Amino acid sequence: MWQKMRLRSRIYVILTSLVLITMAGGIVTVWYTYRMEHLLTAVTEKNIAAFKTAEALEIALVNQKGFVSYYFMEGDPEWLRKLGEFRQIFKERLTSALNMAESEREREALYWIKIEYARYIGIKDRVISYYQEGNREEGTVLHRQVREIFFTVLDFCHKYKEIHEERILQAKSDSRSQATNLRIIAITAVFTGFLLAVLLAFVLGSQILGPVRRLTLEASNEGGDHDIAGDEVKALSHSVRDLIHNVDSTQSELQKSRESLLQADKLALVGKLAAGMAHSIRNPFTSVKMRLFSLNRSLKLSDTQKEDFDVISEEIRHVDTIVQNFLEFSRPPKLKMQSISPSIIVDQAIALLQHRLKSYDVEVRIERDQYLPEIEADPEQIKEVIVNLVVNACEAMERGGAILIQEQESMTPSKERTAVIQVSDNGPGIQASIKEKVLQPFFTTKEEGTGLGLSIAARIIEEHHGRLDIESNEGGGATVVISLPV
Repeated sequence: MWQKMRLRSRIYVILTSLVLITMAGGIVTVWYTYRMEHLLTAVTEKNIAAFKTAEALEIALVNQKGFVSYYFMEGDPEWLRKLGEFRQIFKERLTSALNMAESEREREALYWIKIEYARYIGIKDRVISYYQEGNREEGTVLHRQVREIFFTVLDFCHKYKEIHEERILQAKSDSRSQATNLRIIAITAVFTGFLLAVLLAFVLGSQILGPVRRLTLEASNEGGDHDIAGDEVKALSHSVRDLIHNVDSTQSELQKSRESLLQADKLALVGKLAAGMAHSIRNPFTSVKMRLFSLNRSLKLSDTQKEDFDVISEEIRHVDTIVQNFLEFSRPPKLKMQSISPSIIVDQAIALLQHRLKSYDVEVRIERDQYLPEIEADPEQIKEVIVNLVVNACEAMERGGAILIQEQESMTPSKERTAVIQVSDNGPGIQASIKEKVLQPFFTTKEEGTGLGLSIAARIIEEHHGRLDIESNEGGGATVVISLPV
């Protein structure tokens, strides 16, 4: 039953039990205080008053002893008057005792006191009569009998007083018993409350504070730097806020990744279509180029026709280049790796582009302290990258300019050797708004460009486990940095 209860229900049950036990203990304590007050009142007002009455009754009886003897010896009637006063006091005390009597024992004791006292008075009055008549012998004999009756009445008075002594002792015993019960109830309530408090502390510690602390530690280990020594809940609150912030960031990154995947899917589809179309178009274009070459050798054309023929040949060559780029993008060639210095590849690429550099009126300058160390690379693919970057720089500088190629060896943060080639131009640079897009496939700012040159270059470098980065300030030229592992 307890295991099936929810945590909130368990806490409510324990707290309710604590409250009920506390209230019950308070109610019982208040009730026992009233009982004690009632008991003390009964003892004080009734039993003690009755005890005092019994004691006064006994004293009033004792005070009557000796007056007749004094009268016999002195013959003074004042002794008889005083005897009458104490008789009256005894009767008043007896009447008061009868009015206060509650139990049958009290009434029975007072009844015998009354009977014996009446007999005691009757005989004593006869003794007084004998003394007054001068019959001292008979008065003395009868006086001895009066003494025996006196002690009988005194004994009944003593028994009556013992009844109230017993009642007072019984009341005292009851008060002790009730005090003991009250202590037992109080100790039981305190012990039960202590056990419930321990149970509540265990539930809070094992099922709330413990998991909260572990969750806080896990949240802190995941990237939070909150101090949990003082307040786990506060630290957890900070960690949860950080987690919500991270979730928002992750959601944003996930959205970007989803968009990138969608774009990649589109590009993959376009690549497949481009590969199929390029393969289908390339064969007819090869036949057209061969026929144009044959016609150019066999036909005699005027200058105007010759110019038109050259334009047609150039446009066909341009289309063939586009088709070739599509094929390279969709089906990259298998790398033929060999050990070679990147500096040799740079020299080969610049030698290959000498005529085109003159046509663009661009000067190329190479800065190197020594040849870069050999790397594992496909020379033709790396050469294609260098050629592509140099041609792009030439096209960016519309009216001539200068290209600076810098070579150096550096170390990565992980202490790995890297061959670095920087290709810089003094053209207009790249606008900040499009800087992140220039490496995307099919993105171009040229009217006749395919937008695949830099994408293919970046992919070739990545296949060599390197990096291609672009640094540019608008209006201050652009620099492409190639990093290849040695």
